[in-house]
Amino acid sequence: MRAVAAIVLAFWAALFFNEPAFAEKRVALVMGNSAYQNVIRLANPGNDSAAISATFKSAGFDVVELKHDLNVSEMRRALRDFSDAVRDVDVAIIYFAGHGIEIDGTNYVIPVDAVLERDIDAFDEAIPLDRILTVIEPARQLRLVILDACRDNPFNKTMKRTIGARAVGRGLAKVEPTSPNTLIAFAAKAGSTATTRTARSPPRSLNICPSRAWICARRLVLPAMTS
Repeated sequence: MRAVAAIVLAFWAALFFNEPAFAEKRVALVMGNSAYQNVIRLANPGNDSAAISATFKSAGFDVVELKHDLNVSEMRRALRDFSDAVRDVDVAIIYFAGHGIEIDGTNYVIPVDAVLERDIDAFDEAIPLDRILTVIEPARQLRLVILDACRDNPFNKTMKRTIGARAVGRGLAKVEPTSPNTLIAFAAKAGSTATTRTARSPPRSLNICPSRAWICARRLVLPAMTS
């Protein structure tokens, strides 16, 4: 979580202090899923999401929505409601902590009530990353998704494959954002996993998918992170 907080603070300090007119309106949706009903529960997402939410609020974001332990219908509703807040904003950020999986090259974040008996059940029981990216697309200046969710697929041992060739990956797949000024931050590099932490575990590093926005932002962010 410290690594996630560091990058959020770096973006805020570098972009917002150095460019005071950059962000007239900033909004964030923060989701932390810990209380999974059908797979292992996670200890950290509740605390991590609360800390990230407090960071955004202290940074003066206009809207910060904090949601905990969402089932699939609640996650869909949260994204739909947040899409209203994203209209006419400069910066939109969505943070998710919880279980995440990759199936056949598509990344999904997992609601707490997911069963995922079959791989195709992800279409109904999970939220694809593309949907999250679509929600923040109206933001004019910066669109940031932080997925603190690169973990081993907890459904892997029980999930039935409907097609033998369908791949269920280790960790989350690499994504190249197609929209300008869009960043996606993962808790581990593509195809690898970030293990569930205890309170004494060292902080994770973040892997950020390269994009034109990242190349531009990197020049501002790195000095803030290393100073």
